[in-house]
Amino acid sequence: MKILKKILIVLAIIIAIPLITALFVSKDFSAQSEITIDKPKQEVFNYVKMLKNQENFGVWQLSDPQMKKTEQGVDGQVGYKSSWDGKKVGKGSQTITKIVEGETIETALDFGMGEPAKGYFILKEISPTQTLVTWGISGKSPYPWNFMNLFMNMNKDFDQGLKNLKNRLE
Repeated sequence: MKILKKILIVLAIIIAIPLITALFVSKDFSAQSEITIDKPKQEVFNYVKMLKNQENFGVWQLSDPQMKKTEQGVDGQVGYKSSWDGKKVGKGSQTITKIVEGETIETALDFGMGEPAKGYFILKEISPTQTLVTWGISGKSPYPWNFMNLFMNMNKDFDQGLKNLKNRLE
């Protein structure tokens, strides 16, 4: 009986540590990356505003090619929604919420935990044949999931996704 009691105490401590730590971890998270693509801004914009094209450069989409996908609306327009369900990437959706033609695309990313995160592309012309592309995400993780913010590093995924985009477009 004493061994069972010790095991239960150890389990309680193992569960309590992340829950207590999460009380002190910020709920806010963000990640972004940028790259220069040797193509005109409008050409790059026309490609990235089509969410379906993320299948060709997005790290998450490429990592789980067997995921089930559904679409609602017209791709490249506000209101278009792409949903997925996969073994590696889990379940979620991305909806275009705002487009400033030639400049920005904003999306709502819903992973089924709390409020949706904000995804975005920002494009800036460096020269008539060069475009600076910024790709990022920001949002809030609900308690106790905010504990995972300590271990999340999506920057490398955005870096790789933008390298894939550059290779695809150039």
